[in-house]
Amino acid sequence: MYDKIVQTDMFLTLLGGAPTQSCHVQQVIDIAPILVAADGGADTALKAGHTPRAVIGDMDSISPDAKLKIPSEALHFIAEQDSTDFEKCLRRITAPLILAVGFTGARLDHELAVCTALVRHPEQTCVLVGDTDICFLAPLTFEIDLPMGTRFSLFPMGQVKGQGEGLKYDITGLSFAPWSQIGTSNETTGLVKLSFDQRFMLVLLPRAYLGAVIKALVPDAIP
Repeated sequence: MYDKIVQTDMFLTLLGGAPTQSCHVQQVIDIAPILVAADGGADTALKAGHTPRAVIGDMDSISPDAKLKIPSEALHFIAEQDSTDFEKCLRRITAPLILAVGFTGARLDHELAVCTALVRHPEQTCVLVGDTDICFLAPLTFEIDLPMGTRFSLFPMGQVKGQGEGLKYDITGLSFAPWSQIGTSNETTGLVKLSFDQRFMLVLLPRAYLGAVIKALVPDAIP
């Protein structure tokens, strides 16, 4: 178990250091007003005019200037090097929903590590928000209402079987794995209803449908 640094009943923005448009950062903060930064994401937060409630990480990316501007009690140094800053944050935050921005679109190895962390921590609902796409770990069962013809991609992070309806290419009965069957570039034909036997499936959708994703993942939560 890890000591929790931030616990909240509100939606939370987790800000990373990868380049992202400032307008997108603000859009996410408007939805999830509790702000936490992962290491160098503190600089991104300050540039956007926000001071994070907490900064969590090994502090190898945050600038000296940011360290001076953020209260020392908000800086949480985690020394171990067996996890990424993103995973350090996931372990130490409890929130009904984390919207993670600034973790995609830069280094591919970092992006893959972030996707791996989503699978390692299914207990924490988290949506990666990029400038173009969003990504989240699929629950065992869920449904989402999207316009017909919406791009809908599934990528397995392990062996997983799925069933569903509302997709152009039916996944019912398929056995997915990253080395064999994947499910990218599908599209919606109606209300999407999916179920999986393991929580190993990532869902990737256009960023425009973030609101629909939030409604599907936390239908009873009030941001």
